Parts: sequence; C-alpha cells; structure tokens
Amino acid sequence: MKSAGVSRRRILTGSAALAAGLVGATARASTACGGLSREEFLEYVTHFNANDPRFIRYYHDDVVFELGTMVIKGATAIREFYGPVKAHIHEKVEVAAFVSDATGIAAELPTEFRVYKDWENGFFQRPLKAGQVMRTISFGLYEVKDRKFSHIRATRYKQIHDWRMEPA
Repeated sequence: MKSAGVSRRRILTGSAALAAGLVGATARASTACGGLSREEFLEYVTHFNANDPRFIRYYHDDVVFELGTMVIKGATAIREFYGPVKAHIHEKVEVAAFVSDATGIAAELPTEFRVYKDWENGFFQRPLKAGQVMRTISFGLYEVKDRKFSHIRATRYKQIHDWRMEPA
C-alpha cells in the first residue's frame, strides 16, 4: 500500500518509534518529579493512612506544609500536628489523580475522616463523637527535592458531606 509516497513499512517504523518515544517519556515522567515516582507517592499515602511513622521520611527536615490558612514548618512539627488528630480520627486518603513534572506532584485526594475516639475540642473546632464521618476532596501540590517533599500546599476543593454518624 502506497499513498502519497508513504509505504506501510515507513508508517509502521514511524509508529514504533513514536511508541518507543512515548514509553521513554512516561518512564522519565515517573522519575522527573525530584526523583519520587508515582509508586513511591502511593507508598507514602499508604504509610500516612496507616499512621505508620515511616510517612515522615518523605519530608525534608525543613519542609513547609500549608494546610488551608495554617502553616506548619518542619517534619517534626508535622508529626506533632498529626499526633492528636490520628489519636482520634482515622484519615483515609486516596489518590484519584496524580500529575508530576520536574519540580513536583499535583494530586486529587478524596479523603475520609472517621472518628474512632470522642474528641471534645480538636482541630475541627467542634466536638466529635466516635462514629462520625466526613468526606472531602482536596488538592495537594508537593514540591519535591532529592526525593522528599520540601513544600506542600493542600486545600479542600469539595466537601462531599459534613460530619455525620455512620456505622463502622
């Protein structure tokens, strides 16, 4: 088959080269964001969800975490912030979308907050009772340097529902 001087072999060769280039670009993209791959980001989320102390190893010592209007500076301060939260609430983060470039990661993060221990006056500025659940969708921007988060900006995009009682 020849059309306008283009042979089938040339089309197939060109298609194979394009596919190889796309595969190479995908492989580069997965490690372009400061060296942290999608798989490693998902591992971080798994540790975070399990309240596994290893989640802190993904932060630079001097990381800046902007959560809405609150700013937390330093990996130790982030761990200290989450201590009381995770003592009362199981936070389950999912990754609905993940995009990366040479400087970092952007992610869409549906999140469920499930109270397992009453909390009178904690982070959410209201009394919470065991069994209450809130679901949200947040966006996170993670600047990555040397395979660790150096700056995190997180904001709530949508509240699926406010705190309500749900069976476990």
